[in-house]
Amino acid sequence: MCALSAVPVRAEASDKAELVTELLFGDCYTVLLTQGNWLRIEIAADNYLGWIDFKQHCPVSPVYFQAWCAQDHPRALDVVQVVSDAATRQPITLGCRLPFFDGMTLRLGDDRPLFYNGQATNTGQPCQPERQLALLRKMGQHYLRAPYVWGGKSIFGLDCSGLTQQLFGLVGVQLPRDARQQIERGETVDFVTQARPGDLAFFDNADGAIVHVGLVLDDSLILHAHGEVRLDPLDHHGIFNRDRQKYSHKLRLIKRVL
Repeated sequence: MCALSAVPVRAEASDKAELVTELLFGDCYTVLLTQGNWLRIEIAADNYLGWIDFKQHCPVSPVYFQAWCAQDHPRALDVVQVVSDAATRQPITLGCRLPFFDGMTLRLGDDRPLFYNGQATNTGQPCQPERQLALLRKMGQHYLRAPYVWGGKSIFGLDCSGLTQQLFGLVGVQLPRDARQQIERGETVDFVTQARPGDLAFFDNADGAIVHVGLVLDDSLILHAHGEVRLDPLDHHGIFNRDRQKYSHKLRLIKRVL
């Protein structure tokens, strides 16, 4: 499992390889292959594949892994917080999982309880749609001005689909990792005028490939990662970049996931 605040997952077994996604604290994964100092992994939550440095690998028992996969886990709601025991203090960020959190402690592996004193989502209670939407709006504000990083998922650097995956994870909805996969979820909204806050809007390039995704919010605005996490107007043409005073993305489809 990931025992650090974030671990890069790369396309190939090299520090120079493309960053394709990140593990965040509390994520579990399966090791598929070892190649030198690199491990080929499959992330348990979204089945994404990539390579991590063996020095950032934290093994857990099959029993722990199976128990982790059998349930949802609370997420950290503070932008930055600490988990700790008598010997260590570990920084974590917004959206990190808190495995087996009981309100005071979490379990990082079979015999490593850690104390957490921050805010967390409550997976023990059903999350009503109104509560989901309110949390999406609130947490979306926390991500504003976070820098764009291809393959990133933390509040200190993330891409467009990393942002939507993390936001929906906070309300109990596990989305796939990439925009081209996320577009397969939910019900199609026929017209942009029918879009509601909480819908996902998808955008394509000149070849018709899905290359961007954002979260529809109130007043025909969209929250998306483009240079930074920002709010821009959305209409039937696409996203109008306020700073550049021109359209930056062409609208392809809107989907209702909640």
